[in-house]
Amino acid sequence: MKGEYSIGVVIPAKNEERFIQKVVETLPDFVDVAIVVNDGSTDRTLSLVENMDSLVELHCISLNGEGVGAAIDAGHRFLMDRWPDTQFISVVMAGDGQMNPDDMERLLEPVVQNRAEYSKGNRFTHQKGLETMPKIRRRASKILSFFTGLAAGQDTPDPQCGYTATHCEVLREWKWTDSWKGYGYPNFWLIRLSTLGCRIAHVPVESIYGEEKSGIRRLTFFAKVSLMMAYRHHHRNLSWVFSSRVTPHTLFAGIAYAIGWIALLPEVSTDLERELVSRGVLPVFITVIAWSIAHVFDKGATRTVQELRMNAKARQKT
Repeated sequence: MKGEYSIGVVIPAKNEERFIQKVVETLPDFVDVAIVVNDGSTDRTLSLVENMDSLVELHCISLNGEGVGAAIDAGHRFLMDRWPDTQFISVVMAGDGQMNPDDMERLLEPVVQNRAEYSKGNRFTHQKGLETMPKIRRRASKILSFFTGLAAGQDTPDPQCGYTATHCEVLREWKWTDSWKGYGYPNFWLIRLSTLGCRIAHVPVESIYGEEKSGIRRLTFFAKVSLMMAYRHHHRNLSWVFSSRVTPHTLFAGIAYAIGWIALLPEVSTDLERELVSRGVLPVFITVIAWSIAHVFDKGATRTVQELRMNAKARQKT
């Protein structure tokens, strides 16, 4: 336990026979329950976990290759069933040994201290081990950081790091029928958490790279995740505009986003935009300016929605 919280660790694993035993054996002693989610492994991952002697209460559940997101969801939901009336924090830790168990205590602090509902690892502020991250991953993470930040309405310095800690309150209000099942899961969660008004903390964690291999197909991944983020971005903004959470920030952000789209669609352009185009101003330039302004308002809207959530929770306790 940590403070008043029981600690559960969700470990998604697919063909991790080389790493899974060490991952489980090195879990900190404050962990109460660990769940290995075997997602269609064809090696000895399942048998190793089933025959493992662990100091931590260990469970294993199996899926049929449904994706890393589905595996993590299954682990979270297992903990909710295990602790229906208990205050707990669910930590996600990969089964490939890329996450340092010594960082878990630091990762938990923002949630335990009520500074955030979701704590996420940031490998770019932890110097040790950062040099070992492949350069192509660094570049890809930086690009995804920019676009995930736009879609989430707040800074996301290392969106692809899957080392996370989530307050049980978030899990209990999560819409599990509307979740992302494959790679891109961390990006989806960041956007969805912003929609809910959850506070997100970014904590330095070490990046560890060895012989493990990524199963990501880069072009497919970027195409699918980009479309998902674009949709979720607009869904988040519109859901705020047409709800009780509407504020000047959300309203102005929505208007600026709409102006950007109108500039790209000549058949719905306004007289002002047509005049600007006739004077040599490109529609793309108008869109970039409009969306840049929208993002400024959007970040303000995100902070406002977080404050509204905190105030609502405070009223519930009184």
